[in-house]
Amino acid sequence: MSVYTVHEPPVRRADPLPNAERIVFVRDGFSFWAFLLAPLWMLWHRMWLVFIAYVVVVAGLETLLAVFGASPGAISVVSLFISLLVGLEASTLRRFTLRRRGFANVGVVSGDDVEDAERRFFDAWLRAPSTQRATVAPAGSGAAATAAMPRAQSGSDVIGLFPQPGAHR
Repeated sequence: MSVYTVHEPPVRRADPLPNAERIVFVRDGFSFWAFLLAPLWMLWHRMWLVFIAYVVVVAGLETLLAVFGASPGAISVVSLFISLLVGLEASTLRRFTLRRRGFANVGVVSGDDVEDAERRFFDAWLRAPSTQRATVAPAGSGAAATAAMPRAQSGSDVIGLFPQPGAHR
């Protein structure tokens, strides 16, 4: 089962209700396409700032290695490691870009695929009152589900597995 973070876009002035079609699900984990085709993957997801930083870092490192007389094989290995790093951090880079665009992280959900995660999230999202939709996390979405819930509802007085504060047996 994969874990997805859910990002809600900023509310537009013309539409005061959240736009469910613009909600983005970002899978946590290694991204094969970001590893294999990092620059194209960044452009596909409209991550312009990340793309510019990637080009500057790769060009700078390859120039620096060439100046110090590194072999073409060593330069290729460094490029491979940079691509591996992009593949490992792809979801973090997407979340960074979404946060910069004003998207709010509204929860974490797990599912076999993105469709299953969407179904689970929207089931809980539509059942929640409209005043709490930005803070609800779906039931059964894993241990991180309570992190997105308001403090008063998450049982802040209870620590551990005991159902009542102060209970020890």
